[in-house]
Amino acid sequence: MTLLELFQLLKKHLKLVIALPVVCAIAMGIVSFVAMDNTYTATTSMYILAKTDDSGQMSYNDLSASQMLSNDIATLLDSDSVKSGAANELGLTDLDDYKVSVSSETTTRVITLSVTGTDAKETAKVAKAMASSVSTVAQNVGAAQSINVIDEAKTPEAPSGPKRMLYVAVAFLAGIFRSRLCRFGRHAQYPHPRCRRGRRAPGHSRCWPNSGYERW
Repeated sequence: MTLLELFQLLKKHLKLVIALPVVCAIAMGIVSFVAMDNTYTATTSMYILAKTDDSGQMSYNDLSASQMLSNDIATLLDSDSVKSGAANELGLTDLDDYKVSVSSETTTRVITLSVTGTDAKETAKVAKAMASSVSTVAQNVGAAQSINVIDEAKTPEAPSGPKRMLYVAVAFLAGIFRSRLCRFGRHAQYPHPRCRRGRRAPGHSRCWPNSGYERW
């Protein structure tokens, strides 16, 4: 297929090429705005303090060890012990309705906890409860001397998701791809609908061999 034939095919089915992406985008917009609830993310940052020696001084090795502890505390935040402790503090059965993510840098002792849920106030409460719970669990297992909150979780004012416009844009692009695939697929199966057995359509050099027409 030449470039000219491609443009002619698009022009011939211009309505489908335009209508299908628009329909897909509208359908996704309705689903995302009606069926998907807003989500809110509360964030808190914590500082890990490693255990000191008998003199109460922290050596260079202690500082290096506390930096490595960031990964351990990040793992603890996703543990059942920390989650169950936070749930009990809030009077909840579990935290299955909340999404927890933890980020940390290997060169620092600061970790960031993000909690996402459908209720802004409750999400902030869960983040605070988990920060308190992880400090208790870390001390109980001897992982750290203490974990201090740097920035306390605040109630988010604006929703963090879902990313509705992104979903609509993806649906629009998918509609464009689907419309072209549909038309090109049909054109590949029957490239020259005016062909007749033993004859060649004007302007075409051949007929599709599997269509029962003879090739010229």
